[in-house]
Amino acid sequence: MTIPKPLVQTNQSFIVISVILALIFHKAILLLPFAVGVWTLATGKNPVILFARRFLKKPANAYIQEDRDQQLFNQWIATVCLGLSLLAFAFGYTAIAYAFSLMVVAAAGVALMGYCIGCTIRYRYMMWKHKRTKAVN
Repeated sequence: MTIPKPLVQTNQSFIVISVILALIFHKAILLLPFAVGVWTLATGKNPVILFARRFLKKPANAYIQEDRDQQLFNQWIATVCLGLSLLAFAFGYTAIAYAFSLMVVAAAGVALMGYCIGCTIRYRYMMWKHKRTKAVN
């Protein structure tokens, strides 16, 4: 299954903007992208993407497509990092909290520019798994 690239970019923009706003104005704003991430991982449906779908000008299949499984993997990474950031803020570990938040902003920002860090991580993991399986046989 695939997702039109403009919808993926909308979700990435949502993450970048909401995390930056949280770091500038109020850390509780981090709950928004975190909640969207948890909901997406629990249901397989991203509310940001579902909302943005109605604004596509062409049929969904007319756009470049992104792999759904890859996007869920990326969402796992972002959600875990945001959760760790929220926990770090809650316990007063501000530097760690900022580090995790900024990692999310950097990864989503770089993805908007065309390079997917999560894709590289997943690819390397899949290759490692394949080599391990091949070595056992």
